[in-house]
Amino acid sequence: MNNEKFLLWTLAAINFIHIVDFMILMPLGPQLMRIFEISPREFGLLVSCYTFSAGTSSFFGAFILDRFDRKKILVWVYVGFAIATLGCALSPSYPVLLAARVVSGIFGGLTSALILAIIGDVIPDSRRGRAMGLVMAAFSVASVLGVPLGLFLASLSDWHTPFFILTGLSVLSLGMIVRFIPTIRDHLRNDVIRPSPLVVIRRVTSDSNQMRAITLSVMMMFGQFMIIPFLSPYTVANVGFTELQLTYIYMAGGAFTIFTSPWVGKLSDKYGKQKIFIIFMLLNVVPIAIITHLGVTPIPFVLMVSTMFFVTSNGRYVPAAAIVTGTAKPENRGSFLSFNSAVQQLATGVASLLAGIIIGENAAGELTNFNVVGYIAIAFSLLCIPLAMRIKVVS
Repeated sequence: MNNEKFLLWTLAAINFIHIVDFMILMPLGPQLMRIFEISPREFGLLVSCYTFSAGTSSFFGAFILDRFDRKKILVWVYVGFAIATLGCALSPSYPVLLAARVVSGIFGGLTSALILAIIGDVIPDSRRGRAMGLVMAAFSVASVLGVPLGLFLASLSDWHTPFFILTGLSVLSLGMIVRFIPTIRDHLRNDVIRPSPLVVIRRVTSDSNQMRAITLSVMMMFGQFMIIPFLSPYTVANVGFTELQLTYIYMAGGAFTIFTSPWVGKLSDKYGKQKIFIIFMLLNVVPIAIITHLGVTPIPFVLMVSTMFFVTSNGRYVPAAAIVTGTAKPENRGSFLSFNSAVQQLATGVASLLAGIIIGENAAGELTNFNVVGYIAIAFSLLCIPLAMRIKVVS
C-alpha cells in the first residue's frame, strides 16, 4: 500500500507540472495579448495549438503505448516534455512561442494518457475513484500554488519565468518516475495479440460503450474550454481586476478544490460515479451562467463565483475520468485512453478556437459576446448528463 501511495504521489506530481504548463498560459493571457499585441482570436490559437498537437500525438501514441513497459515510455515522453517547456521559456516572440507550444502539446498529450493508463493498470476499480481523486488533486494544487505563483513571478519579472521554473521541476520529477514508478508489463502478456492501427480505430469506434465515453469527453471539453481560456482576459477587461489580482481567483479556487477533489473521489466510490457526476455537472452550470454575464463587480463576489466554478468543474471531472477509464480492459486500456485523449484534446482546441472567433473586442478594450459562449457551454454541459447515464464500466 505504501508503494501504491508513492506511485500515486509521483503521478500527481507529474500531473501538476503538466497541468501548470497548460494552465499558466491562460491567466497570462492579458499580459501576452498586451506584449505581443495580439487579438482574442490569436490568443485562442495560442491556447488551441497546444491541444491540437496534444490530440495528434495521443492519436499516434494509441498505436504504440500498449507495446512498451509503461515506465520506460513515460520516462522518454517526459524528457521530451521538459525540453519543450524550456523552448517555451526561451521564446522571444509570438510565432516562436506558438511553435514551442505545439511541441509541448505533443508530449503533454502522451503524458495524460500514460497517467490514466498506469492508474487503470495498477489500481483496482474499488479504489480507482479515490486514486483518481488524489492524482486529479494536482489540478487544485496547480490552481492554488502553481498558477498564482507563476503569475506573481511573471508580474515581478516577465512571462518567461514560470516556464523556466517548470523546466526545473520537470527534471526533478524524472527522478521521481525512476524511483517510485515500477516496471509495468502486465499488459504485455504473450497471449495478447497486438492489433494494427486500423484495428485499434475499428475496435474503439465499433464499441458503442467506448464511443459514448469518448463523446462524453468531447462534450465536457466544450462545456469548459469555451470559458476557461478567456476567463482571465475577461476578468481583467470587463470585471475590473488587475493582472496581479487574478492570482486571487486561482488561489481561492485551488484552495477549496485541493480538499474537495479527494472527497469527490470517495463519494464516487461510495455512492456511484454516475450519480456524483450528474450532481456536480448540474451545480457547474450555475457559476458558468453567472461568470459569463459579469460587469464591474466587487472582488469577494467574483471570488465566490469563480471558486464555485473551479470546485464543480473538478468535481464533475473526477468521477467522469473514472467512468471513462473503466470502459476499457487492461490489455487495451492504453490504446483506448490515448485515443480518447486525442479526441479530447482536439475538442479542447476546437472549443478554444471557436470561443476566440465568437468573442470580440470593443473600442474600450472590453471583450464582447462572452455571454453567448456561456450559453453554448451550458448546453453542452447539460447534454453530458443523459450520455453519462448510458455508459457501463467493464473493468
